[in-house]
Amino acid sequence: MAVMAPRESWTDERLDDLEGHMDEGFREVRGEIVELRSELGRVREGLGEVKAEINGIDRTMQIGFGIIGGVMTAMLGLLGLIATQV
Repeated sequence: MAVMAPRESWTDERLDDLEGHMDEGFREVRGEIVELRSELGRVREGLGEVKAEINGIDRTMQIGFGIIGGVMTAMLGLLGLIATQV
């Protein structure tokens, strides 16, 4: 790799070139930020859908365990009744 000697002074043309390159770089960065924000919005939407799905599963489990608990209570009551009659 060739090593360049440092410039002692900057000409107006070189400063104009540098400004143009910097402006172009900032436009690219702005574009990437816009893309990232858009992608973040899609991720948030996806997380909202996952949260809704988890809430639905949670509700289903509550109902299922409630039914199982009710059946077990009825069976224990029935067993108790049978035990008192024997």
